[in-house]
Amino acid sequence: MGFWDVSPFGNDDAADFAGDLDEATVEARVELVGSVLERVAHSTDPDIYDAPRAVAAAALVAAQRPGGEPTDSSYGPRTPMPQFPGYLGRLAIDALDRVIATPSWLADYWDEASQGAEWRRTVADLRSVLDPPQAETLFDL
Repeated sequence: MGFWDVSPFGNDDAADFAGDLDEATVEARVELVGSVLERVAHSTDPDIYDAPRAVAAAALVAAQRPGGEPTDSSYGPRTPMPQFPGYLGRLAIDALDRVIATPSWLADYWDEASQGAEWRRTVADLRSVLDPPQAETLFDL
């Protein structure tokens, strides 16, 4: 698998996932995104095969949230994504948490690369869009 940058679609597996999404029906796109997030979120295997796809799927969900960035049009899906159901946000958070948890081959790969800190920042930015910090309430009225 080749990685060329730290963006969610900056690798062969995620670019292939974008192609799968482009070829799928609108309904199947929701299912494809949801199934990859679910597999990774609930995985206990350190060799999570779908980890790069899960980061890409989380980016697609995050893109629809306030503060979310559009996905890379060069390597991401070219077809418009349907509105993703709200529950995919929680799955995306859990999948991202799993991808960066120990053990994870993807996190290990990036930790050994010169751009490891930048990749972790990309994942953290996605997570913060999906689970924004809540304003602290000093008192209830």
